[in-house]
Amino acid sequence: MKNGDASTTSGPATSDHMEHFIRELPKCEHHVHLEGTLEPELLFQLAERNGVALPDTFPKTVAECHERYSRFKDLQDFLDHYYVGMSVLKHEDDFFELGKAYFHKAHADRCLHSEVFFDPQAHAERGVSIESVTRGLNRACQYATKQLGISTRLIMCLLRHLPPTEGLDTVKQSLTLYEEGLIHGLGLDSSEKPFPPELFTECYSLISSKFPSVGLTAHAGEEGDHSYVQKSLSHLNVTRIDHGVNTKQSEDLIKHVAENEIMLTLCPLSNKKLQVVQDIAELPVDLFLRNGVPFSINSDDPAYFGGYILDNYLAVHDKFNLSLTDWCVISKNSIKGSWCSEDRKKELHSLVDKVFDKYNDLI
Repeated sequence: MKNGDASTTSGPATSDHMEHFIRELPKCEHHVHLEGTLEPELLFQLAERNGVALPDTFPKTVAECHERYSRFKDLQDFLDHYYVGMSVLKHEDDFFELGKAYFHKAHADRCLHSEVFFDPQAHAERGVSIESVTRGLNRACQYATKQLGISTRLIMCLLRHLPPTEGLDTVKQSLTLYEEGLIHGLGLDSSEKPFPPELFTECYSLISSKFPSVGLTAHAGEEGDHSYVQKSLSHLNVTRIDHGVNTKQSEDLIKHVAENEIMLTLCPLSNKKLQVVQDIAELPVDLFLRNGVPFSINSDDPAYFGGYILDNYLAVHDKFNLSLTDWCVISKNSIKGSWCSEDRKKELHSLVDKVFDKYNDLI
């Protein structure tokens, strides 16, 4: 498949054939919270090592964690457990171990470029400095590149349920880390409602004024309706939308994100687990493909939602039965929307072509 040509047809393929193809297809991840990759095994290990007493209401064993994680009733129910879990992260080495564990899973899933989120505010309230968090995760990113061949970008997120003034303080504290090139983007996460994006305009303006090349993104259109997407674009000047499922509610918005190549970072298993949709088949994958809306497929908080990036790819294919061509369009759009160098993008595009040609020839 050359130059992203979406007109090539792949014909029918066996499920085994497609599964092997999807496994081998180069992937880029843009929506994964490193704190959300904290598997129960590491969680309990760090709790013991760091002397952290978990609340009586928190699961007591790995098995109990997995069982409880299988029945979140909504986003807030998940977040309540998520913030307790991350309390075991206290030292720079903890964050290095967390990131390293994620990158090994990404490598196994053929994820070759990964742009990862972290939430410094969630650690600052426990006395963990933004420097410790960032430097530990940066070490993990360097490890991923040197040892696993994964190119990376580190994105700092602000917690929208906290006062915007605290977010602005966090941005100011992070400026030297952006200047050193340790952080490459700014995001906005946590409870979407009732915290509209315009509350954080000053935070985004400060970063973009000092570092024009830094990537800007924001969670929108998961809990909130399509207006949250529109306001993130107009008030925060983001070039990417995390989740963005409810973009489907507005034909004008669909047209706008398609024409302006604003990538949405869909998280299928997360959306089902948090009941954004009751079934992955309800996601607007076909709608977005038909209308030229670029999107990537991501794992969000995989330790809590039961699947890393490959699991999400396979779950989407199970419901939509996409063609080789469809998957190459998704893969190439995810490469194009990445914040890596043009040389790296060319390299990844070439790898997609090779995988497509290999599996197309086998039909």
